[in-house]
Amino acid sequence: MKEKIPKKTGERTAISRVVREPTAGAVVFRKGHDFGIQILLIQDAKNRWTIPKGHIEDGEDARATAIREIGEETGLTHVKVLDYMGQVEFKFQREDVLVLMTTQVYLMEALGDEDVQKEEWMNGIHWFDFKDALEMVEYDDVRKLVEEALAKVRAK
Repeated sequence: MKEKIPKKTGERTAISRVVREPTAGAVVFRKGHDFGIQILLIQDAKNRWTIPKGHIEDGEDARATAIREIGEETGLTHVKVLDYMGQVEFKFQREDVLVLMTTQVYLMEALGDEDVQKEEWMNGIHWFDFKDALEMVEYDDVRKLVEEALAKVRAK
């Protein structure tokens, strides 16, 4: 029997396999007479602000996933998908697994005055004025999609 040697602090575990995780989410916005255009962001478990998203289930398409995940992660049930924004790709290590995540992103408008509510695993959820949202988003490719979303919203 081989003796297990404890790893050093800060040392990464060797990768034993690679998995692909397809996800879908949205740049969710709302418009109001007293606040202009606001973007909804969630704060993940590592305190990074980003857009809501989640895993595509078997037999589900990306658009349906985005709608479902927005409902699950934010409590918003009255939304309208306006456009497909593109995809972002992430890679990260989860224990001994290299995860290749591809997120299909949609532009979604929140309709009505529903309150948002975060899931337990989140550290936060908040409507940000557009400029503040750009400063809060920590992923460059997500920030670019938020900028593109504002241009599309203004053009409509």
